[in-house]
Amino acid sequence: QVQLVESGGGLVQAGGSLRLSCAASKRTFGRYAMGWFRQAPGKEREFVAGIGWSGGSTRYADSVKGRFTISSDAAKNTVNLEMNSLKPEDTAVYYCAARPFYSSSANSDNYDYWGQGTQVTVSS
Repeated sequence: QVQLVESGGGLVQAGGSLRLSCAASKRTFGRYAMGWFRQAPGKEREFVAGIGWSGGSTRYADSVKGRFTISSDAAKNTVNLEMNSLKPEDTAVYYCAARPFYSSSANSDNYDYWGQGTQVTVSS
């Protein structure tokens, strides 16, 4: 098992930036691909970004491509999500997830471990 803890959420104005972090309780490099998902009120959870367990393969939802960047820090067992040019529609609870596979997935059913989430609110 791996425990995940997200941090870095908050309130930001449209056009601003935030950096989310996900701290894992054990090494993820070479063991777990990681993903970021989000869920807005009244909506289903949706994929945001993913990174493979070697840190070299990334994927993004079309809605965030070019604005968000996912990265991993093997030394710190963390996965980060840099979010720029934020829009009100980015408002959601953001979740970190892990799967014991080399590549990430856009399907939330393919992840075994989840964090508790961190709130991101973007004001217009």
